[in-house]
Amino acid sequence: MPGEEGMETGVDGGVNTASLARWMDARGIAPGEPLETSLITGGASNEIHEIRRGGRRMVLRRPPRRIPPGRNETMLREFRVLSALNGTDVPHPEAIAACDDTDVIGCCFYLMDHVDGWSPLNDGGWPEPFRSDLSLRPGLAHQLVEGIARLASVDWRARGLEGFGRPDGFHDRQVDRWSSHLEKFRFREIPGLDAAAAWLRGHRPSRWEPGIMHGDYQFANVMFRHGAPARLAALVDFEMATIGDPLLDLAWVLMNWPDADEDRSVTGYVDYGGMPDRADLAARYAEVSGRDVGELDYYLILARFKMAVVLEGGYARHVNGQADNPAMAHFGDVVLRTAAAAADLAAATRL
Repeated sequence: MPGEEGMETGVDGGVNTASLARWMDARGIAPGEPLETSLITGGASNEIHEIRRGGRRMVLRRPPRRIPPGRNETMLREFRVLSALNGTDVPHPEAIAACDDTDVIGCCFYLMDHVDGWSPLNDGGWPEPFRSDLSLRPGLAHQLVEGIARLASVDWRARGLEGFGRPDGFHDRQVDRWSSHLEKFRFREIPGLDAAAAWLRGHRPSRWEPGIMHGDYQFANVMFRHGAPARLAALVDFEMATIGDPLLDLAWVLMNWPDADEDRSVTGYVDYGGMPDRADLAARYAEVSGRDVGELDYYLILARFKMAVVLEGGYARHVNGQADNPAMAHFGDVVLRTAAAAADLAAATRL
């Protein structure tokens, strides 16, 4: 791979700082100043490095060392979205520059501003005062849905994202796309999935407006400012972003969100105690985005259908002994519950 040797002789955190400094000099990014790097996170998905130069803190995002097919291109797609969001009211890391020359550090990468904040995924749940004061938690949920409501309101054509996705026929493709993906690794029956697919084919939204979709929107992919009240600092990780139907992002948040009268003891990586109900969050999204959420059940069924397929892919890799994440061993039951929830809602909804 071009540039791989440079990665091996990198000075700091595996990044060839001399080569990176020359690239930054050519773009006027604190030229001539000493450059330091340190690894923030790394793994099978992507690597994130902090870059310090000339009193400025930045973040470099790059693929993992073993670069999967298409991941270099994904870096450039992510940067395109971030650049489009510069100057909007969507909280995000400001885009600085991207590199499509794999000779610089061995891969495509981009630079963005450092965000001073915290993530519930990286901080082991809610930090204080949100851990102790449940009355502050509704603000976290409201800020979460306001983030995608603002994202959905961006004029994506005016921001240069024409051609970034294929909004025409978006809903016509969804069931076929994910069903075809499932057939690549399907090894068992998944009760409820076919019923959900049949319902989705016959109940596409009556009308919808294309917009920017994050694609994997959840608490794990946002950052909050330190202290109370809750303030969203940034939407992050736009790896799955496209132009599609933004209401699917809302459904992605809400599909497993427990109401106050439901079991909140099994919560994944966050504690939902004190959180608002799904209807409250849907109403907040509608208020901020101006979008109609009257057909939300369709999106919840689609989100659960898609999630079941995605997780089944991970579980299939575990069953075949090819899993790169131990958590995939637990996906099997989650898939069955998610597919059943999709079918149950399809049978119960009044749409």
